Amino acid sequence: QVHLVESGGGLVQAGGSLKLSCAASGVIFSINIMGCWYRQPPGKQRELIASITSDGRTNYADSVKGRFTISRDGAKKTVSLQMNSLKVEDTAVYYCSLRQFHPGGTNTYWGQGTQVTVPS
Repeated sequence: QVHLVESGGGLVQAGGSLKLSCAASGVIFSINIMGCWYRQPPGKQRELIASITSDGRTNYADSVKGRFTISRDGAKKTVSLQMNSLKVEDTAVYYCSLRQFHPGGTNTYWGQGTQVTVPS
């Protein structure tokens, strides 16, 4: 059974930094695994903000590009999100997700979420 646990959320002043980590168990970080970070601001829908493929290719939402960096460590089975220059609008619950691709389709796994608050 795949289990994802996020950590690193909290309250930070605007302009500050936080690093979120996602530890995975029950899954092998092979070439068919993509790591993702989503966030859900208060009253809004969950949105994809960053992803990383098994060979390290990354993609970012325009809202975080240049400020956030996603990374992965296959040996430690972790996916991390370094968040710099945080803004009030970055306040959200952040979710880690793994997509596992196989011939029959895609399995998607979710963490429980971690709150990030940037007060105005």
